[in-house]
Amino acid sequence: MHVPFVRRTFLGLAVALAASGIAQAQQAKEIRIAHIYSKTGPLEAYGKQTATGFMMGLDYATQGTMTVAGRKLVVIEKDDQGKPDVGKSLLAAAYGDDKADIAVGPTSSGVALAMLPVAEEYKKILLVEPAVADSITGDKWNRYIFRTGRNSSQDAISNAVALDKEGVTIATLAQDYAFGRDGVAAFKGALKKAKIVHEEYLPTSTTDFTAGAQRLFDKLKDQPGRKVIFIIWAGAGNPFKIADLDPKRHGIEIATGGNILPAMTSYKQFPGMEGATYYYFGIPKNPVNEWLVSNHYSKYKTPPDFFTAGGMSAAIAVVEALKKTGGDTSTNKLIKTMEGMSFETPKGRMTFRPEDHQAMQSMYHFKVKVDPAFPWGVPELVREIKPEEMVVPVRNKR
Repeated sequence: MHVPFVRRTFLGLAVALAASGIAQAQQAKEIRIAHIYSKTGPLEAYGKQTATGFMMGLDYATQGTMTVAGRKLVVIEKDDQGKPDVGKSLLAAAYGDDKADIAVGPTSSGVALAMLPVAEEYKKILLVEPAVADSITGDKWNRYIFRTGRNSSQDAISNAVALDKEGVTIATLAQDYAFGRDGVAAFKGALKKAKIVHEEYLPTSTTDFTAGAQRLFDKLKDQPGRKVIFIIWAGAGNPFKIADLDPKRHGIEIATGGNILPAMTSYKQFPGMEGATYYYFGIPKNPVNEWLVSNHYSKYKTPPDFFTAGGMSAAIAVVEALKKTGGDTSTNKLIKTMEGMSFETPKGRMTFRPEDHQAMQSMYHFKVKVDPAFPWGVPELVREIKPEEMVVPVRNKR
C-alpha cells in the first residue's frame, strides 16, 4: 500500500523524536554508586568518617550539583558490620539488584578481601577506601579493583623513614588479621638498617595487653642501642596502655603511625614520638584541604579526621573519572580512563598506578608535640614523603 509523502514524513519525524527522547532519557539516567562500609561494628568510627568525607567530596567535585554530564549521582549506603560474609553479599546485591555502576568501600581489610572476587564476577569497579592490606592490590587483586586508600607498603615505607637507623632494634605489636599481618610484613620489608627481633600478634578484640607487653619487653630489654615497640592497630582496644607498664624502665620507646583524633589522645603520653601518617588536617597545604577543613568546621564544629580525607579523595576520583568519560559508566571505559589518572585530593595529587591501580600519594613524617589547645598529641610535620620517594612494590600477578 502506498503511504502518502506527508504521512511518511510525519512517521519519520516521530521516529526521530522518539529516538532522541530515548537518548536524552538514557543520558539523564542516574549514576548509581554503592558505598559499603562499617556503619556498625569494630571499625564504625572509621566508616562513619569515610561516609562523611565521601558525601563532602561529591559535593566539592560536582560544585554542589550532585550531577556529572547531566546525570544525577545517587549514593546507596550499605552496612557491612565489619563482617566479610556480609560485605560480600551486599556487594553482589549492589551490583545485581541495585544496578550500581560502581562501588566504593569497605572499611575493613578482611571485608575487602572477601569482596574482590565479586567485583570480578560482575565485571564492575570496586574503588577500595580505606581498607589497607597490601594483598588487596597485591596477590588477591583483579583489574576491577582501584584504591585511593594507602596500602600497607606505603604505611611501612613512610614509617621506616622515621625508624630505620643503625643500632635500632624493633619489636612489633599488631592485630592478628590481614591489616596487622600485611602491615608487619611490609614494614619488615621496608627496613634496611634496623632489625626486628619479635612480632606480637593479638586478637582484634584484645583489651588486656599485659601478657603481650611482657613478651615484647622480654625480647627487647637486653638488646643494645635504641629499642622500639612499633604498634600497628586499628579500631577497638588501646595498645598504648602498655605504657602504663613502664617500658621506659627497660629503655624501650613506643612508636606508631597516624590514626583518628580520638585514638591520638594516647599520643600525648609520648612527646617527641616519631612516625608517619596518611593525613592530619593541619599538615597538607592545598586548596582541596582548605575547603575540607573550612566546610567540616562549619558543618560539624570539628576538624576533618583521618578517614574523612580518604572518603573525600575517593569521591573526587569517581567524579573525575566520570567527567573524563562524559558520564559513560561502562566498565572498560572507566578502567582505561582511571589507569594512570591523576586527581587533586586533600593530600594533594594522587595518581592511580596502571600496574595495580594503587593510588600513589604523599605520606607525612611527624613528631608528636603536646599542645594544651588540643586533647590529642599533635603530629607536627617533619617532612612530606612524596610518592616518587617511596618504592612501593607491585605485588600482583598481572
